[in-house]
Amino acid sequence: MRKHLIITAAAASLLLSACQRQAENLVEVTGHLFVFNYRVASATYLLTLKKTGPIPDGSVIIAEFENPQGGDPLVLNQKIYPIDDKIALQSQNLHCVRKDRPYSVSLRLVDKDGKVLQELKTQFRSDLDQTVLPSKPLVVGALYDKNPEVFKPDGSVDFSNTDKCPA
Repeated sequence: MRKHLIITAAAASLLLSACQRQAENLVEVTGHLFVFNYRVASATYLLTLKKTGPIPDGSVIIAEFENPQGGDPLVLNQKIYPIDDKIALQSQNLHCVRKDRPYSVSLRLVDKDGKVLQELKTQFRSDLDQTVLPSKPLVVGALYDKNPEVFKPDGSVDFSNTDKCPA
C-alpha cells in the first residue's frame, strides 16, 4: 500500500512539473529572416512565432530589435489575439544591414496587467548586405509607375545606395 502511495505521489509531481514547464513557454520562435524588398527599397526584420500554450486575453508581445544603424533598439508592441496560432512580427524599415553580422532581438510576452509571462532572445544574420538595395523605391503609386528619381527622363538609371552607415 505504501509503495503504491509513493508511486502515485511521484507520478503526480511529474505531471505537475510538466504542466509548469509548459505554462512557462507560451510561444516559440519558428522562423526569423531579413526581408529585402527591392521594389520599394526596404529591408525589415520578420520574426514568426507559434503559440505553445494558452495566452491570456489582452496580452502583447514587446519586441526590441537591434538597430543596424546603431542607437536605441527598434521597439514593436503587438497585441496577441486568442484566435492567432501563429504570430508574425515585422519591424519598421531598416538601414545599414550588414552581411554575416549577428543582430539580436529580445521578446517579452506581457499580460494586460504588465506581468511578464515569457522572455525570449534570438539572433538574425543576413546573407546579403543592404547595399544591394537602391536608396529610393523603384516604383511609386498604386499602379507601380517607375520612380522618376531612379529612372531619369534622359534614359539614365540611378540605383545608387546613399545610406550613411557606421563602419
